[in-house]
Amino acid sequence: MKINEFAQSGEQQINFDVVDDTIVFMRNDPVFYRKSYFPTMSKMADMHRAGKDIDPETLVGPVVDQAMEGYCRRYKLTRSPSELFTTDDRQNIINRITTEELEEIAKGGY
Repeated sequence: MKINEFAQSGEQQINFDVVDDTIVFMRNDPVFYRKSYFPTMSKMADMHRAGKDIDPETLVGPVVDQAMEGYCRRYKLTRSPSELFTTDDRQNIINRITTEELEEIAKGGY
């Protein structure tokens, strides 16, 4: 047993970036990608091509919420999404997904 394990008050520390890991999950989990991620990105592409305003919170926010729950369930984490993710984590995921996917859409993706 390590000395820092004594100092922890029963709470498991995470040694990875949950934002990056969740984004990888969203793009690589075949079921999540097919059922949630791709349809939302296709809708974003359609809106972009039509010149409509894209509200990331309204469009991408619900998919991120589903991803955070699916991520915790898939990897059998002992924490719930509200315990694992901060509001800043959620917003960072939304912002990164929106920015990265809009760049791909501009290149002709989706």
